[in-house]
Amino acid sequence: MKIWMARHNDTLRVIACQKLISIDDLLTLNPSIKSPDQNIAGQPVNLPFSTEENIRHADIPPTCHIPTEYISNWIPLTSLESMAENEYDVLIVGSGAGGGTMLWRLCEHWRENGKRIGMIERGDIVMPSHGRNLPMMNGKRLGQYYRFISKPLQGSYPEFIGAREVICLGGRTVFWDLVASRLNMSLIPAWPIPIREMETYYDIAERLMNVTDEYCRGSTLTEKLLDRLQQGGFPESRYLPIAADVHPTKFGEVHADVFFSSFSLLAKASFLRTFDLAINARAVQVLFDQEKAAGIRVMAPDKNSYTLKAKTIVLSASTYETPRLLLHSGIRGGAVGHYMTNQVFMLAPGKVSRKDFTDIPGTLGILITGTADKPYQIRLVGPNEFDWYPSSQEKPFLPELGILLQCFGKIAPRYENRVVLNPHRIDEYGVPEIEVHFSFSGAELAEIQKMMESVKRISSVLDVTLGEICLVPTGDLHHTSGTCRMGDDPSTSVTDPNGKVHGISGLYVADNSILPFLGSGNPTLTTVALAIRTADHIAALPQTI
Repeated sequence: MKIWMARHNDTLRVIACQKLISIDDLLTLNPSIKSPDQNIAGQPVNLPFSTEENIRHADIPPTCHIPTEYISNWIPLTSLESMAENEYDVLIVGSGAGGGTMLWRLCEHWRENGKRIGMIERGDIVMPSHGRNLPMMNGKRLGQYYRFISKPLQGSYPEFIGAREVICLGGRTVFWDLVASRLNMSLIPAWPIPIREMETYYDIAERLMNVTDEYCRGSTLTEKLLDRLQQGGFPESRYLPIAADVHPTKFGEVHADVFFSSFSLLAKASFLRTFDLAINARAVQVLFDQEKAAGIRVMAPDKNSYTLKAKTIVLSASTYETPRLLLHSGIRGGAVGHYMTNQVFMLAPGKVSRKDFTDIPGTLGILITGTADKPYQIRLVGPNEFDWYPSSQEKPFLPELGILLQCFGKIAPRYENRVVLNPHRIDEYGVPEIEVHFSFSGAELAEIQKMMESVKRISSVLDVTLGEICLVPTGDLHHTSGTCRMGDDPSTSVTDPNGKVHGISGLYVADNSILPFLGSGNPTLTTVALAIRTADHIAALPQTI
């Protein structure tokens, strides 16, 4: 037996814990101490001989294996030096909606084989997701950050003064407004793909992008204004379709990436199979072996040049950069860069009285689709800057609710609206800058007046106090399309209906530039649907099976 002199605030219970001794043993050896919780500072305490100093420790288990592997980035990246050592079955240029879709779909087709898939992106990583998914972003901050990241399109003055480029991993999908509506095929002349087939690929694209009309459904603001519109002469009004995952996280499956971007596609692809991805990689020229695509000449920021070999190349660089790359590579078919189209974009702010919405008004999201007699599209969003906001942001009570009418008018594809190379302006990589040639037709100017009258009628039906209607600077709307349009006639189109460039084997286009006509609709859902279709075509080719 051993003797322990109790210290300040010691009790038998404290000593038992410290010495790993049973409290019952201590009470038996110290009958003069009546309570295990009695303060016994300064008193001698009898301890059994087998205290913690004398306990024989059990055998220690072996040390756990800690993996030594690591990754240097949250998204796997590959150097251009490494990519130059391989030949790719498919090499994708650009990581926006078209490129990301192409990558995901090919990875889905080829998840079990040894095909090599590569992607290069001219820009850097500026966000890991759509900006609306970031907790630090709200409407104002995202708009400010967009103005910082995007750059004015060189050569777009004066006709296209509002045009800006977003050059980064994920492309414009990290900023896009998420409206994912189908084009109204009944209003589009001579669409080169059968409507039933387009509907199939629209279905696939909508599932992929989590397109839903539930985002605003049930909001008092949406429900009451939608009812007023449908009863007031606009039966084509409906809930705004948004690419948003509204399902809750459950069973361990995280749904944090609510708003869709190309990062959603890169993530899906990365968990299907491996692929190579290089950023800050400037494609400057498509290389050919006779009339077949053979690779891409790429430059790094330090101006070192690399040749990436590929059996099939998919250009998804943008409506401006894809024709620029084709023209600089010597592909000068009659339609390359021509038939550029966008939309007349008009904004009309308004206010509705809060007294009409006695409870929480919620988010406004209504789409008025185009019709034969009103071939323009109008969206209603709001209130104020709260069509979305982070949960950490306080939403003030407002006596009036500001809403915004966004109006989109069609621009017919015309040969003279185009992008061309300017041989007198060369960028730092030796590639000529583009010039934009664009103008409204008389019919489009007349359409603007009709849109204004329709906005006034809508405001009357909604009981909205209308503010000043204004035209957004032409080109600011990221709906530019058509510069590499698809079609059956090589004299008026750049690719066939499968996206393959006329006359060149193994070269495809998958971005907004392929759309032959846009009307007043949104391009992104259609671009994704067509990229899925083109990927299916590439995967089915005998030489790539």
